[in-house]
Amino acid sequence: MMRTIKFGIFGLGRGSGFYQSILANNGDVVAVCDRDVAKLEEAKKHLGKDVATYTDFDAFVEHKGLEAIFLCNFFHQHAPFAIKALERNIHVLSECTANGTMAEGVALVRAAEKSDAIYALAENYPYMKFNQEMKRVVAGGSLGKLLFAEGEYNHPVDPADLKYIKELRPYARHWRNFLPRTYYVTHSLAPLMYITGATPVRITAMPVYAPFEKEGLMGLAVGDRAAIITCLNDDDSVFRITGCAAFGAHGNSYRICGVNGQIENLRGGEGRVMLRYNKWSIPEGAERKSCYMPEWNDKDRELIEQTGHGGGDFFVIREFFRCIREHQKPVFDVYAATTMSSVGILAHRSLLERGMPYDIPDFRREEDRVRYENDHLSPFWGANGEEPTLCASSHAEDHPSAEEMAAYDKLMEEIE
Repeated sequence: MMRTIKFGIFGLGRGSGFYQSILANNGDVVAVCDRDVAKLEEAKKHLGKDVATYTDFDAFVEHKGLEAIFLCNFFHQHAPFAIKALERNIHVLSECTANGTMAEGVALVRAAEKSDAIYALAENYPYMKFNQEMKRVVAGGSLGKLLFAEGEYNHPVDPADLKYIKELRPYARHWRNFLPRTYYVTHSLAPLMYITGATPVRITAMPVYAPFEKEGLMGLAVGDRAAIITCLNDDDSVFRITGCAAFGAHGNSYRICGVNGQIENLRGGEGRVMLRYNKWSIPEGAERKSCYMPEWNDKDRELIEQTGHGGGDFFVIREFFRCIREHQKPVFDVYAATTMSSVGILAHRSLLERGMPYDIPDFRREEDRVRYENDHLSPFWGANGEEPTLCASSHAEDHPSAEEMAAYDKLMEEIE
C-alpha cells in the first residue's frame, strides 16, 4: 500500500482540476488556500468538511503535518511561495513556470539546494500518450543520433468570445494581458527535453507580429501572435519551438528527427503518430513509414484516461508522489525548471533585440548565479502595483496607456 502524503493546494482555479488525480494516488488534501472564499467552500464539497481552508499563504504553509504543497497561483508568482515552503522542508510541486524573473530563478535554486525537500515542476505535456510513445521510440535507438526537434503549443482565442476572455483575463493588469509570447514555453519545450534528454544552452528568437484591433479585448499589451525560438542544445542538436502561440489552428505538435528517421504526432490527427525511416536505414522487421494510434501500457490506464490534458495531469501527481516516497530526483527538478524559465525570459530579450543570441545559464554554477542574482526585469505588474520594467511586446507602442487600461476594465464590467 502506498504511503499517504498530506498535501496542500495553493490556488484553486487550476488546483481544483487535480483533486481526482491526487486522491487516486493516495494523497490526502489536508489544507487549501485561495483568496476566493467561494472556492474554499466549493473545495469542502469535494474534499470533505475537515479540509482546512486559508486565505493567507503564510498561515497555510504553517499547517500542522503539511508534507507537500502544489502551487497553482498566478503563472509568474510561484518562486517566492516555493522558497517559503522549501525553507520549511515542505516538498513543492509548481505549475507552470518556476520563476518570473532571472533573480527569482537564482533564489529558488539556492533555496532548493539548502532544503531537505523535493522541488518539481508540474509540466504535464510530456506525459501525453503520443509524447510518451515518441520517448519510447527514441530510447530504442532506431532514429540514430538526434539532430533536430520541433515543439509547438498553439492556443488562439476567439476574440468575439467575451465571456471566455473575461474568464482568462478579467482585468487590465492581469498577467495574461502582459504575457510575452516566449514566456509560456514549457508546453512546447518540456516534451522535447523529456523525449530527447537534451538541454538548451543558447537561444535566439524572432516575433510574429500581427496586432489585434485596439478597440477589442485581445492583445492589450502584446501585438505578437507568436515567437519562434531556436535553441542550440548541450548535445549539439537544435530545437525550434514556440512559446504560447496564437495562429490558426489550435493544437500542440512535436517532431523528433534523427540521422535514420523521424517521429511526430500528426497535426489534427487526434493523437496519432507517424514514424518514418530513410529507405537505406529501415530497422529489421519495421516498415519505412507507419502511422498509428499509440496505446497506454500502464497499470493505471483507466485512471489516466479520466484526467485532464491527455492524462498528463495524472502523471504529474503520480511522479511527484513517487519521488517523495522513494526519495528520487524529479525529471523536471529545480535545475530543469529554471532552465526552461530562462529560455522563456531570455528569448523575449532576444526578440526585443531582433534575434540577439543569449546563452542560457546553468544555475548549478555560482558564476551564472552571480550574473543574474539582481536581475529583476519583468513585463508584469507587481503584486503591490509596481509597473512593468520590460515591454511585453516586440513593438514598444503596444504598451497600453492608462486610458486604454481603464477602458478595458470598463468593458469587463459590462460583460455578464
